[in-house]
Amino acid sequence: MQKFSIICFVLISFGIFAQETTSIKGRVMHRNQGVSGARIEIFQIDPVTADSLGFFSLRVSKTSHQLTITASGYKPMVHHLGENLLEKPILIELDAEPNSLDEVVISGTMRAVRRGESAVPVEVYSPAYFKKNPTSNVFEALQNLNGVRPQLNCNVCNTGDIHINGLEGPYTLVMIDGMPIVSGLSTVYGLSGIPNSLIERIEIVKGPASSLYGSEAVGGLINIITRKPGQAPRFAINGFSTDWGEASVDIGLKTNIGKQVSLLSGLDYFNFSNPIDTNNDNFTDVTLQHRIFVFQKLNFDRASGKLFTIAGRFFYEDRWGGEMQWNKSDRGGDTIYGESIYTNRWEILTAYDLPTRENMSVSLSFTDHDQNSVYGNTRFLARQRIGFAQLVWDKPISKHNLLFGAAVRFQSYNDNTPATANTDETWIPGIFVQNEIKFDDKHNMLLGARLDHNNHHGPIVTPRFAYKFNLTPNDIFRFNVGTGFRVVNLFTEEHAALTGSREVVIQETLKPEKSYNANLNYLKKIFGESGNFVNIEASAWYTYFTNSIIPDYDSNPNQIIYKNLDGFSVSRGISANLDASYNRLKINLGATFMDVAKKESGNWTRQMLTEKFSATWAISYGLPKLHFNIDYTGNLYGPMRLPLLGPLDPRSPYSPTWSIQNIQFTFTKIKDIEIYFGVKNLLNWTPNKNNPFIIARAHDPFDQNVETDASGNVIATPDNPYALTFDPSYVYGPNQGIRTFGGLRYHLN
Repeated sequence: MQKFSIICFVLISFGIFAQETTSIKGRVMHRNQGVSGARIEIFQIDPVTADSLGFFSLRVSKTSHQLTITASGYKPMVHHLGENLLEKPILIELDAEPNSLDEVVISGTMRAVRRGESAVPVEVYSPAYFKKNPTSNVFEALQNLNGVRPQLNCNVCNTGDIHINGLEGPYTLVMIDGMPIVSGLSTVYGLSGIPNSLIERIEIVKGPASSLYGSEAVGGLINIITRKPGQAPRFAINGFSTDWGEASVDIGLKTNIGKQVSLLSGLDYFNFSNPIDTNNDNFTDVTLQHRIFVFQKLNFDRASGKLFTIAGRFFYEDRWGGEMQWNKSDRGGDTIYGESIYTNRWEILTAYDLPTRENMSVSLSFTDHDQNSVYGNTRFLARQRIGFAQLVWDKPISKHNLLFGAAVRFQSYNDNTPATANTDETWIPGIFVQNEIKFDDKHNMLLGARLDHNNHHGPIVTPRFAYKFNLTPNDIFRFNVGTGFRVVNLFTEEHAALTGSREVVIQETLKPEKSYNANLNYLKKIFGESGNFVNIEASAWYTYFTNSIIPDYDSNPNQIIYKNLDGFSVSRGISANLDASYNRLKINLGATFMDVAKKESGNWTRQMLTEKFSATWAISYGLPKLHFNIDYTGNLYGPMRLPLLGPLDPRSPYSPTWSIQNIQFTFTKIKDIEIYFGVKNLLNWTPNKNNPFIIARAHDPFDQNVETDASGNVIATPDNPYALTFDPSYVYGPNQGIRTFGGLRYHLN
């Protein structure tokens, strides 16, 4: 806290002096067009608003340093004044705000299109949004997105996946630059190795997208778009630490190799080596981690202006959790319990526009994921390789925007479990076609279909239909109907089996899951004076699943049973987002109400670890005269059904309504530097509240004192009155309490 006290002292000591003023004129522009209603502010001077052509006039002090310019739909900008203030006019060029409706998106239709013109609703989030609550990786950063929840799957190793609208992680396809290289085993750890500084934006599509992207895009997709070298700063660094002992450093560097090649390099390092046990169960509350990530992206400037990039990244992580006295010499032993995971992962991907008159492009990627995990005395050794190639032809004809594509995906997987006695190799070639028809300024329609052939399951067809209607320029309706499929891979490291005593039982040959989805979306835009605006977006959805494969924890507390559901499951709900800006106040609010359940043998059962309702918010307020910004972020989740170990288990069968809230203060007085500090988890919420324990039998992790009957069922004894075995899978939220943080960002353009 001493560093924070020094920062506060500097801010309080900042003096305000009367200064002589003069008049300046200028114009706010974007792509050679004036920005109407832009707000121009300077310290101690009343702000002014640009006219309809972007022109403004302002009196400033002769010792003034900078102007702050804000406008609806554009990134806020700080313009530093030169020594000669009388130079006229001052030309200020604004960049479009990635959260605006005019931002170009690609995930909905695999074509670059303005977000407001896309027939498929796409949510877009910029790095500026994630800066409101700094995190060390993308997985944690997603916690403040409406309808998107990072779900922890293990109390000891803290691995997890991403839920969209209540659906489990395997239903979400995660892509990097449009290529599906985070899937299967790598979904569990791949997201932890993507630093926020290399991200240009994140696009999210909720609902099936298999007609374009194939398997795993059943519940939705997350497309992480990395920066282009030409758009990145020459040098950037972001580092922060917490009073728990976490340290994160993120470095970006842009260099030119000759006149036609630019290189973007990134280095991300995270370290947490401070075992903490606040709930006194002798287990680490948070997994200890040592992580390093290296990223390289080459961009070739071609005379034709066509795209050619090559990127690669390497990720290494050493993480462990367990009993407080554990060390590496105990790895794999049966005396002191620990879960230790070594991950080595590398990727290479390239995008190339063919040198033809037609708009054709090729994308290639390859991923190698090697994992060495130990859960107590249980070893899990796995190797996964994914190759991906895709050819796309974008062909506009009159009012038709045609898109043709062919893709092939190869996956090789092997581990040391009996489920994969031999290396499993899967080939999925596919072809797809899409036609987006623009009838007029108010109506456009999208038709699409994809045919995939899985060498284990045969052909799979996934069609799609979308329709967009502009009632007015500020009232947009979208209706989408689509299908999805998922080829189930149970080798995605089932933590409940590896870290506890539950046995995985596969009762039959599993068939691919299929989903049928309908989604209605409405967007209302309201614009006010001086760049103020309100955007309201609401959606209602219904998804029907056949051949659902949902882990059955209920039939036998000693087993996890997998089979195709003898019935069906559904996901249905409504969600709404509000995005508003009023002068220096910016508000992002979101809420989702949903029901995710299955029907089997005439009985409805609510899905495990799925909340009925959730809410997220990000509220920001700027104090330009003090060069200060305040960000208040948080989330709220309703009760979830939790996995118990039997009828005597004393833990609550449902989680409480819980919330994690954060506040951040950012000081921007110094050119190109941001100093920030704040508090995470203001309410000091942890999941152990109102529960006798979280980890079952933490004092006996190897079940040495557990007694069973002739059928293998656990018997209640004086030492084990609840008839439990060791199990850390009772988890629904992070087990990290309140903590302070502080950091610094610096960038050189």
